[in-house]
Amino acid sequence: MSALTTSQRRKGGGTLSGIGTLPQVNLLPPEVRAARGLRATKRWLGLGLVATLALCVAGYGAALISGGLADAELVEAQAETARLQSEQAQYAEVPVVLNALAQATAARQLGMSTEVQWKPYIDAIAAVLPEGVSIDTFTVTAATPMAAAAAPSDPLQAAGMGSIQFTTRSSTVPDVAAWVDALNSVPGFSSAWVGSATLTSDESGAYFAVSSAVVVTTDAFSLRFAQTEGEG
Repeated sequence: MSALTTSQRRKGGGTLSGIGTLPQVNLLPPEVRAARGLRATKRWLGLGLVATLALCVAGYGAALISGGLADAELVEAQAETARLQSEQAQYAEVPVVLNALAQATAARQLGMSTEVQWKPYIDAIAAVLPEGVSIDTFTVTAATPMAAAAAPSDPLQAAGMGSIQFTTRSSTVPDVAAWVDALNSVPGFSSAWVGSATLTSDESGAYFAVSSAVVVTTDAFSLRFAQTEGEG
């Protein structure tokens, strides 16, 4: 048989011109084709394994770096904790001192809550004495932080934090009404009372002995150590 060409002769001597497509047939045995496919698969598997190893190495390196940073931060935090604990030990007595100071302040406020500066009031009594009257004795009865003042014996007397009883001597019978008004005019005094005048004598001569009393109100408290607004 003659070889095929790109032109064939027509029957009767004519020719048919044209480009023909030759069929291609793979004549390799199946075993060869399978071996070639296996080699390609192995190459891809090798590349995948290399990529996986590279990712593992990168992840391990990142983990080592992160662990090193965490260890450094831990060491720094431990050092800061040790420093703070050392400073705390230096000031360990501060809360104890502050607590003792607060207790002392509270005790002082309680203990001095009923304080009265008596001298100005004694001076005020002396200042309003009638002409020719002098004081012989003073007796002060007052409330304390632990005990309230005694109730007034006279229902007409106002309640207060205490009272002052004093005896006086006078060469004449004093003006009781004016004296009572003068005593009640003193801030912190109330319900002043002047008893009857009794004629008495001693080595200095005769005089009128007068017993008097005045109620001291809470306005007389000095409140020097009271807690003011805004104090803790």
